[in-house]
Amino acid sequence: MGKVFYDTFERHAHGEGLKGHATHYCPGCGHGLAHKYLAEAIDELDIQDRTIAISPVGCSVFLYYYLDVGNSQAAHGRAPAVAIGHKMVNPNSIVVSYQGDGDLASIGLAEIMQAAQLGIPITVVFINNAIYGMTGGQLAPTTLMNMKTATSPWGRDVYMGRPLRMAETIAQLDGPIYVERVALYDNKQRNRAKKAIKKGLRLQVENKGFSFVEVLSECPTHLKMNTIETQNWVKEQMTPVFPLGVKKDLEAEPWFDLHAPSFDPQQLLEQVEAGSEAKPRHARGFPAHLDPQDISLKLAGAGGDGAQTAAMLITKAAINENYDATHIPSYGPESRGGTSYADVHIAKTEVLSPASPNPHILIAFNAPSLDKFGPKVRPGGTIIYDSAIIDHTPQVDPTIKMYGAPFSQIAMDLGKLVVKNIVALGALQAATDIFPEETFLEAIRDALAHKCAMIPLNEEAFRWGQKAFRNLMEDQ
Repeated sequence: MGKVFYDTFERHAHGEGLKGHATHYCPGCGHGLAHKYLAEAIDELDIQDRTIAISPVGCSVFLYYYLDVGNSQAAHGRAPAVAIGHKMVNPNSIVVSYQGDGDLASIGLAEIMQAAQLGIPITVVFINNAIYGMTGGQLAPTTLMNMKTATSPWGRDVYMGRPLRMAETIAQLDGPIYVERVALYDNKQRNRAKKAIKKGLRLQVENKGFSFVEVLSECPTHLKMNTIETQNWVKEQMTPVFPLGVKKDLEAEPWFDLHAPSFDPQQLLEQVEAGSEAKPRHARGFPAHLDPQDISLKLAGAGGDGAQTAAMLITKAAINENYDATHIPSYGPESRGGTSYADVHIAKTEVLSPASPNPHILIAFNAPSLDKFGPKVRPGGTIIYDSAIIDHTPQVDPTIKMYGAPFSQIAMDLGKLVVKNIVALGALQAATDIFPEETFLEAIRDALAHKCAMIPLNEEAFRWGQKAFRNLMEDQ
C-alpha cells in the first residue's frame, strides 16, 4: 500500500514536514478510510500500473494528489462517462470512478445510470455522507428527512423529495453484477468496506462486469459533531434509511473481449472503407487574403435552411485541399423551424479552437440570424445573406463587407427550395475566393455520390449563386 500512496503529498506544504504526509480531509471524514482501502486493494491485487482513478468535482477531487496511479479529473457528475472512455481505449486498464453523493446522485445521475446499465467492467466507489461536502453543505439527493442543511435550514421535507437509495436503484438494472452498501462507523463495518472495495476491483480484474460499492461516510464538519458522535449518527440515523448489505451479486461470465482501438491511419481508413488516395488539390495555397493562419465562419438560419449541410461541405472542401478543418453544429429545439447555426474553422496547420464567436465570414439565411450574429463579425470580415427574405440589415463595423443575394428566390426558380444553401456556397466562393470553384463542386459531388441525379441541379445552383454575386457587383 505504501507504494500506491505517494510518499509525500505535494499539495500540502509542498510535500514537506508533517503536512506533507496528511490529506486535506477534515478529521473524522470517511474519505480517508475509503482511500486507504482502495489503495490496499490495488496493492494486494497487484494492479497499480493498470489502475486509472477518475475523480470529479467535490471532496474527492484531489484523489490524484494521493494515489500513485493513472488519474483523470472529470467534470461534475461525468466520471462514469470518462471511465467508460478510458476502459474502451485501454481495455486492460482497471478503471475506478470515485464519486460523492452530490456528484453521482444529482448532476451525474444520468451518467451513472447509463454506465451501470451498459455493464462495462468498471468499478464505482460511491461515498454517501448525505450532504454536499466541499461546496457548502447544501441539500443532497441522499440528505435524510428533517435534516438541516445550507439549503434546507428548517430540515428536508416532502416538498424536497425523499432520500435517493442509489445502491438499490443500481441493483435493479440489468447491467451491474455486484452492488453492495457498506459503512465505516466501527471496525466490523470497516473490514466489510475493505472487502467490498477489493471485490469490486477483483471482478473487474476478472473482466466480469460492472461493480458498485456505496460507502456510508461520516462528515463531522457539516453535521457539526465530533468524530464519535458522527459515527453514531451514521449508525443510528443513516443505516435505517440506507440498509447495509449486498444488493446484487451475480455469478457472471467474463465480459466479451474489448478490443483496443487502432490509431494506425491506414487501418482506420480501411475500417471506414475510405480511399487512401488524396483528393486533387485545386487551390494554389491557403486563402491567406482572409487570414494568414485560421479562417472562421458561421452559417446560421432556421432549422431546415441547410446551414449545417453547407457548413459540412465547406469543411470537407477544406480537408480535400489538405487543410485542417472543423464543423461544430448547434441545433435549435426543432429540426424544422427552430434556430440552427454552425461554426466552421479552416486552418493552415491546425485548428486550435473550433468555436467561431467572432467569425471572419457569416452566411445568414434569415433575419434573426443576421441580427444576432452580424454585429459579432470581426472588423474587415464578410457577411452574405439571403436578400430574398431579409429586408433590413443591422448596424455592423463599417469595415465589414455585406452582400445580399436572393438564395431562396434562385432556388425556387430552379424548382427546389432546398438547394438555397448551395446557392449560398456559390455566392461565398464568388465573394471571398476562399477556394476555387472546382474545390466546392468536388465536395458537392462527393456528398451526392449516392444521389447522382441531384448533382446537375446542385451544380447549377452553385453557379447561379456565383452569378448573383457578380450581378450585384455590376449593379454597384
